[in-house]
Amino acid sequence: RGTNMQFENTVTIRRPAEDVFVFLADFENVPSWNHAIQSTTKTSPGPVGVGSTYRQIRSEPNKSEEGFEVTVFEPTRRLAIDGEIGPFHARVDYRLEPIEGATRLINGVDLEPSSAVSKLLAPFAGSRVKAGVAENLDTLKQILETDPRSPV
Repeated sequence: RGTNMQFENTVTIRRPAEDVFVFLADFENVPSWNHAIQSTTKTSPGPVGVGSTYRQIRSEPNKSEEGFEVTVFEPTRRLAIDGEIGPFHARVDYRLEPIEGATRLINGVDLEPSSAVSKLLAPFAGSRVKAGVAENLDTLKQILETDPRSPV
């Protein structure tokens, strides 16, 4: 179990925590800010909450289908998911902290290699994954700061 990779990225978004949470909690928005994901589809009925499940199609590094489940759902404060991300079992956590005129979003990622091969590759993949996540969060920030309610 010592092969887990854990890292955190923080981004400040000039939008209230409510807006950031609503956007993040609608996981079908993921493809708009995560360049590696082609589509994310909710596979459980009812509103999003703990236990909601999703399937997504990943286009990078290889085309694959993965599933995840919402494990924490605390409106405007915290959101977490647990599932398969590429060759890893992942726990991804989003914590939102309101700050003056903005929201600090802290994204924690815990990746557990799911096979012998990924255990060997994990040390190399870690820094690439972290950089990719940072890029995605930057896109998320840009989308949210370009107010979705204003005409494009």
